Amino acid sequence: MEEVSPITGHQARYALSRLASVLLVALAVFPLSGCLFRTRKVDRKVSTVPLKNATQQELIEYVNSQAAKIQSMQATVDINTSVGDQQNGRVTDYKEIRGYVLARKPAMLRMKGLLPVVRNTAFDMVSDGRSFKVWIPPKNKFVIGSNNEDVFQPEKRLENLRPQAIYDALLLREIGPDEIAVLENGYESVVDSKKHRVDVPDYELAVIRKGANGWYLSRKISFSRTDLRPHRQMIYDQQGNVVTDAKYDKYTDYDGVEFPSTIEIERPQEDYDITLSLVKLELNKPLKDDQFALEQPPGAEVVRLGESNSAQTTSGHGQ
Repeated sequence: MEEVSPITGHQARYALSRLASVLLVALAVFPLSGCLFRTRKVDRKVSTVPLKNATQQELIEYVNSQAAKIQSMQATVDINTSVGDQQNGRVTDYKEIRGYVLARKPAMLRMKGLLPVVRNTAFDMVSDGRSFKVWIPPKNKFVIGSNNEDVFQPEKRLENLRPQAIYDALLLREIGPDEIAVLENGYESVVDSKKHRVDVPDYELAVIRKGANGWYLSRKISFSRTDLRPHRQMIYDQQGNVVTDAKYDKYTDYDGVEFPSTIEIERPQEDYDITLSLVKLELNKPLKDDQFALEQPPGAEVVRLGESNSAQTTSGHGQ
């Protein structure tokens, strides 16, 4: 039997060097034949528009200064509403209607929608921050509930509208001293005029606050790097679920206050989407308490959400 001589260290190093040379030659030759790679186009690209810079503190100061400038608002709006049906995979788009919005800090809101053509009331809703009322004349229903209770009726989409959700999206709250803000560089995905998906760099300000069960992500405000304006606000519950996804567009100067002319409010858990397009806006005009009063109409079917599984009664006189 032939005896095999052991490989010396010098021989091992020489063999590895030769192997490396062969691999380098192979890697240099294969690309020429197109065996190792292929080039393909991608629909997504990063925007090349000039970007503006801001610090975390500057973004916080912008939010707080703009919030301080608005104490009340009254607006004429066009309202577009869509409601979804996740089980059947369908979305129902309602015809655009004219509406009116009143808001007064710290938490008062009233929004009224008119039916197309005839201009009768489609809905009327108010909230004082604690409770809400919604009057739906076409269904002769008067809904009463607490803003602290989550009562969702899948078969009654429009009755799930909550004025407090409109208020929270409409007037961007200041970032308080008891909250923690964390800045992150991110991207907003948009579709350009050529139907290409483009990633536009943005700033994302995560606002963390302390709840009953500890600290939680309260909301996330996204600022476009092209104008440093808030273009999106996501509001979360204490379990980390997105309850409101609001998008802001077409900022306009209203008497020294920058305010979006288009506001899209999506409520993913209730599966509805409302877009408000401002026709007219007046800021900081005096608004009286009776402008936020909504009385129960005689003969209306009253739905009390959160009480005995949404108890329903019919009353012959107002409340």
